[in-house]
Formats: sequence, structure tokens, C-alpha cells
Amino acid sequence: MSEEREANAESVGTVIVAGGANLAIAAAKLVAGVISGSAAMLSEAAHSLADTTTEVLLYTALRRGARPADSTHPFGYGKESYVWAFLAAIFTFVAGAGFSITHGVTTILVHKHSGEYLVSYIVLAVSFAIESVSLARAVRQVRRESRRWETSPARYLRHTADTAVKAVFLEDSAALIGLLLAAAGVGLSELTGDELYDGLASIAIGILLLVVAAVLGRSNISLLVGRAVPARLRGGIEQELVDLPAVRRVHTLLTMQLGPDDVLVAAKVDFDDDASGAVIEHTADEAERRLTARYPSVRYVFLDPTGEQRDL
Repeated sequence: MSEEREANAESVGTVIVAGGANLAIAAAKLVAGVISGSAAMLSEAAHSLADTTTEVLLYTALRRGARPADSTHPFGYGKESYVWAFLAAIFTFVAGAGFSITHGVTTILVHKHSGEYLVSYIVLAVSFAIESVSLARAVRQVRRESRRWETSPARYLRHTADTAVKAVFLEDSAALIGLLLAAAGVGLSELTGDELYDGLASIAIGILLLVVAAVLGRSNISLLVGRAVPARLRGGIEQELVDLPAVRRVHTLLTMQLGPDDVLVAAKVDFDDDASGAVIEHTADEAERRLTARYPSVRYVFLDPTGEQRDL
């Protein structure tokens, strides 16, 4: 439980740092975009504003999802965090990507740059430095959590149920790529005098946001529907059950991610034929003790004693 609280507190801290950084950067980019008239800079302002709103939604997700179970929600409120995280993905899709692509197309067709390039370069450089700090914090958390789960950072990001950390990592990574795209667009427009490159950079930033929103949206939908734990974790849980003294075989093992730090385990277990009721009760208690000790995210363990099952 203490590890889970620490992980949640670290996720909250990561979200707050990212949100504060994005808010400051959004304001700076907006000023630079208005002064320069650059479509890429205005798209980056929309990008950072979308990220800031996303962090607010992710903060809400972490706070509301961490509420304890009660009589109306006996398995807790963990899944509510995925609702807010899904809304964050939708906002990124609509506000960030929609504005960037639309403004980029408009720039290519009708817009003329004001020629004030220096302020854009300064804001892009400062923004890159700030975003790097935010991403570094997210990377540290990803590495720490991947070590705790004894897996690689890439695999952790693919399978983690902590969508807040995943969102911050992807958004900060996309932000750095977006800044490079914006710099390329502004630079090529200055060198050639053609606003085509500025508009194309804005469209590219929008497409980048579409990809991030799609990845996060898909992940949250899967968790809302009721995703099982990763195969590696499932295999470890099954092996722990099979290793119990009175257990002959695990016929069916079902798992569900109830929240970032809450996993439900339900299994149909074939016990020894001579196992008494007291032995079965003791084995069930031992199963819960072993699983929660090895996997802190396992919160509920239900065993259903069943007889030998033959294939039809």
C-alpha cells in the first residue's frame, strides 16, 4: 500500500510539473505567434494549451480515481480515472490537432508572415529547455516503475494502467518533436520567403497530436472496458496459485485492471480430493497473502473451488 501511495503521489507531482510548464510555455508561444504571425507558433501555442488542459484533467483523474471503496462502489473508483484521461485525449484531438491542421491549411492558402522571426526562435529555445525538464521527470518515473515491475521502460509504457504517466510522457515527447517541427517551419519560411513551410509545420504538429490522442484514447477505452493484466503478470499470478500446496490445477484465471493500482484476480481452482474445508480456506488466505506480497497492485483475490474438468 505504501508503494502504491508513493507511486500515486509521484504521478500527481509529474502531472503538476508538466501542467505548470505547459501553461507558461503556452503563454509565451501565444505572444510569439501573435507578434510573428507564424502558423507553426500559434499551433504550438494551441498544442501547449491543450496539454495544460490535459494535465488538469489528468490531475482530476488521479484524485477522483484514488478515492476509497464504499458501499455503492465496492471495488473503488479506479476506473473513473480512465474516464477523465479519455476526456483529456479527446480534448487533445479536438482543440490541439483541430486548430493546428486548420490553421496550417489557412496559412498555406492566404496568410502572410509578419517577418518577426527572432522572438519565435527565442520562445522555441526556452520552451525546448522547459519541456526537457518536464520530460526528464516523466522518464525518471517510468524507469523507476519499470524496475519495480522488473520490465523494460518501453514495455512498461505499453502495458501500464497508469495512463497519467503515459500521457505526460507521450505529450512531453510530442511537445519536443513539435518544437523541432515549428523551428524547421519558421526557419525554412525565413530562408525561402515562402509561408508554405510554416503552414506545413503547423499541419505536421496537428498530425502529431492526432497520433498521441489516438494512442491515449485507445488505451483508456481498453481499460474502461475491463482490460486484463499483461501476459507476464498473469503468468506470475497463475504460477503462484499453482505452487500452493493443496492446489492441483488452475482451470480458469480471470484478471481485470480496476484502476492504476488495483487488480482483481478470480480463479477456478481444482484442490486436492482429500482437502478439507479448513484446508481450502487456509489455502485461499495464503493465495491472497502471496499475491498481494509479490504484486502490490493485486487488491482482490477470489478462488472458486471446482472439480476436475474434462474437455468435451
